[in-house]
Amino acid sequence: MNKLIVALVASFFAVSGFAASHAGAPMAGASAPAAAASGSKKAADKKAADKKAADKKAAASKKAASAAK
Repeated sequence: MNKLIVALVASFFAVSGFAASHAGAPMAGASAPAAAASGSKKAADKKAADKKAADKKAAASKKAASAAK
């Protein structure tokens, strides 16, 4: 019975270790986290640029509306 329990526990740790290493989990020396970080930085930069353009457009339309009065 003890051997069965030991085998089950050992297989559990083996499977969980295998799943963690193959599920895209960040590991030491992996290049995926750096790529993901640069991708999210690009997305944040684009979002900031879009917001700035929208603010500029809103200010221009507000200026045009006040000039039309």
